[in-house]
Amino acid sequence: MPKPKKRGSNHQRGAGGQPRNVQPFSDEDASVETMSHCSGFSDPASFTEDGPEVDEEATQEDLEYKLKGFIDLTLDKSAKTRQAALESLKSAFSSKILYEFIMERRMTLTDSIERCIKKGKSDEQCAAAGLACLLCVQMGSGIESEEIFKTLGPVLKKIVCDGTASIQARQACATCLGICCFIVTDDITELYSTMECLENIFTKAYQRDRDTNGVSSTHNTVLHVSALLAWTLLLTICPMNEVKKKIEMHLHKLPSLLSCDDLNMRIAAGETLALLFELARETDADFFYEDMDLLTEKLRALATDGNKHRAKVDKRKQRSVFRDVLRAVEERDFPTEMVKFGPERMYIDCWVKKQTYETFKEILGSGMQYHLQSNDFLRNVFELGPPVMLDAATLKTMKISRFERHLYNSAAFKARTKARSKCRDKRADVGEFF
Repeated sequence: MPKPKKRGSNHQRGAGGQPRNVQPFSDEDASVETMSHCSGFSDPASFTEDGPEVDEEATQEDLEYKLKGFIDLTLDKSAKTRQAALESLKSAFSSKILYEFIMERRMTLTDSIERCIKKGKSDEQCAAAGLACLLCVQMGSGIESEEIFKTLGPVLKKIVCDGTASIQARQACATCLGICCFIVTDDITELYSTMECLENIFTKAYQRDRDTNGVSSTHNTVLHVSALLAWTLLLTICPMNEVKKKIEMHLHKLPSLLSCDDLNMRIAAGETLALLFELARETDADFFYEDMDLLTEKLRALATDGNKHRAKVDKRKQRSVFRDVLRAVEERDFPTEMVKFGPERMYIDCWVKKQTYETFKEILGSGMQYHLQSNDFLRNVFELGPPVMLDAATLKTMKISRFERHLYNSAAFKARTKARSKCRDKRADVGEFF
């Protein structure tokens, strides 16, 4: 084989056969367009009229060269090197659309992910599962993605059900299994099989109060939360007859999880209940829940919780979530949220849409806005239509000069300072007493 170019020497082993440190994927490895979600692409004020031109073709070639090196390093003998390579690929896949690049190497990537999940330890398995999610997000729904899931699905299920595997690895694989199945499968049998696998995990939390080994139950809670959320995501794409069966099976059991000591489990259970009520009322406008009074009492207690033994941050988060859950269950109301990305707006107006958005946001992180703009699969999921293409003239009209931006920021800073000073001034609260 020909020797690698000098520029790629960072990917080779150093003297004595010791692995060198992997240079992680950084912001500089992507073009200005790629990292728009980090630099404020959606804000017109982020554009500047001056600055050096970027050779996008050369930048793309350099990026692909580095990614090829990372793919090769996923087969390295060093676990630390493999994990670093996986994390770098995750950063790249979440921040840029790389469909053509991945299409040519999808089987190589799939084999590397499978190997890392099977033979790696906890951190490496988590990184590989996260990369598998992003691989399916990049590929979208299609034959190629189905092939990936056919290879990785059984491996993920095996880890999820393996009681000897680390909780973190099982948790990551449960999330990955739900997301990949949501994206890929058109096979209803595979959908039901995956949901059953996840059900077998989170339903164990129903027995938590009866479990004599409290430490073990608490230890497994993070896994139960991930399995419940992944199952809920898949429920949103089930046929209505299956949805009815699942509602009958779980609606009376889920309220028991609202008493869990873990905040994340309480929130996951509450949001799942809100979603189930939403689906139930879609299938039957006259849907009636027998224990409504008891349930609303529990939800109201969580929405107004003032227990001193809980952290203030946790209490604020819990009260905020359960106020919305209570409104959904009691009043059939949902507080509409707006998400901005580029020149577009998306309104989240139901629990199904909220659950889907939060799931992909957790996987994509800061790359969520970029993918909402450019990823055909995500745009199809949220019914956004084809990507909006902005020409140079439109972009130019969105530009704001540095001087104008400076004036705006200065005025905003002064107004904010005055408002805060007024609120902090104790004399503002002093009144006259007669």
